[in-house]
Amino acid sequence: MARTIGGDVGGPRRAVEPTMVVASQRVWVPALRAIHTRTVPSIAMEIVLVRHGQPEWVKGGLNVVDPPLTNLGHRQAERLADALEGESFDEILVSPLTRARQTAAPLLSRLGRQEVIAPWLEEIRDPGWAGTPVEKAEQAYAELRQRPPAERWHGLLDGESVRSFVDRIHLGVESFLAERGTRRGDDELPVWEMDAPGKRILLVAHAGTNTVSIGHMLGLMPTPWEFDRFVLMHASISRLESMKVGDAHSFSLVKLSDVEHLSSSERTR
Repeated sequence: MARTIGGDVGGPRRAVEPTMVVASQRVWVPALRAIHTRTVPSIAMEIVLVRHGQPEWVKGGLNVVDPPLTNLGHRQAERLADALEGESFDEILVSPLTRARQTAAPLLSRLGRQEVIAPWLEEIRDPGWAGTPVEKAEQAYAELRQRPPAERWHGLLDGESVRSFVDRIHLGVESFLAERGTRRGDDELPVWEMDAPGKRILLVAHAGTNTVSIGHMLGLMPTPWEFDRFVLMHASISRLESMKVGDAHSFSLVKLSDVEHLSSSERTR
C-alpha cells in the first residue's frame, strides 16, 4: 500500500533543495537530504475497521431491532467495496448483525471470500423495543444525554449497560489478538508482544464496537460516550498500524472515519 509522509495539506508536494548560508553566499548542499530522509517502518500488524452502511432503524413509524440497510446503505456498501477490493487481507471478520453482514457482502463477493462471523463484534444491545413507536427510542436517548457523566455507564433502561459493553469488547479485542499471537506486554503502557507479524485484518462492525476497540488498542481510558469521542460515519474506514517500540509494539491510529470513497450526498452518520 502506498503511503505518503510529510505532504503539505491542500497542495502538491514540491521538492526543495536544502541550503546552507556561508559568508552571505547561498551554497547548495544536496548531501543534507540524507539527514532529513524518513523511511516508512515495516508494519507488523494492520487492522482496518469498517462501520456498516446506513441502517433502517425506523419503518412505518416503528422501531426496528437488528435493521437491514437502507437503499442508500446498500450504495454505501458498494462504494466501500470499490475502495477496498484492491487490498489484500489475511482475514475478514464480520459482526453477526444484519447491517454489518449486508455491508460486507459486496466486498466479500468481489474478493471471492466466505463470510466469517465474529460474535464479539456485535454492537451494544438495545432494549427490546422492536415494533414500538419511534418516540420511545427518541425519549430514551434524550434522557440518556441528560444524565450526569458517571451515570451514563448504566446505558439505556433494559438494554446492555455501557460498562458491560466496554468490558465485553475489551475482552473480545484481547482474545482476538491473543489468538493471532499478540498479547498485552505491560500492565501500564499500551504495548503488545507480537509472535506472528505481517497480518492485515479487516473488521466490519459498528460505531460502538469500533470506537471501543480503537480506544483499547491505543491504551486510552474508556468513557461512556466512546461513540461521540471517535465519530465514525456510515461505511467509513479506520486504520490501526503497529509500530515498533523497543522490543515490543504499540498501535498508531493512522486513519479515522475515512469516507473519501463516498460522494458528499452519500455521507451519513
